[in-house]
Amino acid sequence: MEFYQILRAARQFERAFAQRISPVLERWSLTTGEMQVLLFLANNPGCDTARDMVVVRGLGKSQVSQAVELLVGKGFLARSPSQRDRRIVHLAITEAGWPAAREAQAVQARCGRALFDGLTPEEMETLRVILEKMMANSARLAGEEQKQ
Repeated sequence: MEFYQILRAARQFERAFAQRISPVLERWSLTTGEMQVLLFLANNPGCDTARDMVVVRGLGKSQVSQAVELLVGKGFLARSPSQRDRRIVHLAITEAGWPAAREAQAVQARCGRALFDGLTPEEMETLRVILEKMMANSARLAGEEQKQ
């Protein structure tokens, strides 16, 4: 398999997901960045800070900051300062934001099922192992690039 094939498959899936999530964005008057924040919070209980989104999801700091501001303004997110460290602000999807988050999660789940359609449980396990190795390799590569 050529490296470009992996990138091409990822781009194809991104385009397919973007097409399918577009009606949700329109219905809820959300940007892609805002939906990424909602989906991250909905899909990652316990990871509820802007820093978590930057580190875990790899979103840009300014993108997260802007999306959080807009979502708070729309009433879809609430902020609460940490009891232990006032520098940390926790984010939570509000009652008004959950319907949009759930609708987006449903689209995400349908796209995920379609992506893996036809793969056997054994193939899924093999893919999981391969992806873990690729993630470790890319993390190591990123660390090597930072040293240069």
